[in-house]
Amino acid sequence: MTWLWALCGYLCGSIPFGLLIARAATGKDVRTVGSGNIGATNVARAAGRAAAVVTLALDALKGFVPVLIASRSNGAEVPLAPVAAAAAVIGHCFPIWLRFRGGKGVATGLGVSLALAPWAALAGAATWVVLYKLFRISSVGSLAGVLVAVGVAVLTAGRSAVYGLLAVAAIILLRHQSNIRRLFRRQES
Repeated sequence: MTWLWALCGYLCGSIPFGLLIARAATGKDVRTVGSGNIGATNVARAAGRAAAVVTLALDALKGFVPVLIASRSNGAEVPLAPVAAAAAVIGHCFPIWLRFRGGKGVATGLGVSLALAPWAALAGAATWVVLYKLFRISSVGSLAGVLVAVGVAVLTAGRSAVYGLLAVAAIILLRHQSNIRRLFRRQES
């Protein structure tokens, strides 16, 4: 049963909404613009703010839905929601349809955290907004938002939700390694 929820989370997460939306809006392949990933930040570069907002919403939804459904499944030995959460973010970051080259997982992470620990999700999102307004660097807001979300989850959510968010945070931090290096060198745009 656990593998089924992992597969479901992965397949939902792997839907490349950013690629589809950018292509529909401009005819461009978002993978050939900017960072080359399929997330909302790069969609903004390729297709504009409106396309990025739609991408953000759909990427969050593809994380939220499988986790919410898994959280309502009864009788499993392993809590299924954290499994679906990690799998959805992995699916976004490494989609099989795009030769395992996807986004950074932030919007999908927002969706899974909304399902696992809503207060943590809101705190993480608010952190992103404030830091993006201050620094105009998405990765600064994203990285800080992930850390704040985990911290708030520790204080407000159950153990399985915290484990799920820790796994999601680890994936997002790994996907941001190049951003972190550029931040330390003061070269992040």
